[in-house]
Amino acid sequence: MATYEYRCERDGVFDASLPIGTASPSTRCPRCAAPAARVFSAPRLARTPVPLRRAIERAARSAETPEVVTRLPGRRPSRPAPNPVHARLPRW
Repeated sequence: MATYEYRCERDGVFDASLPIGTASPSTRCPRCAAPAARVFSAPRLARTPVPLRRAIERAARSAETPEVVTRLPGRRPSRPAPNPVHARLPRW
């Protein structure tokens, strides 16, 4: 679905969500039912947050050249369990 902008002479600008390529040059205003002309404006593009963009790029690179693990990661420093029952669970 794409969002198209229309302008009614009486009520102003409103949006219509329609399948891509099906927007007509005019439509009825949803408030007053008067004819409204389609307005051509800049597309609504959103910038991807940097951490998400890096994760997407890394995933794309790993499809071609996956990272190979040659050894196990080091042990994490142990912290005391907040619940005494959890202290008896095995740690690795």
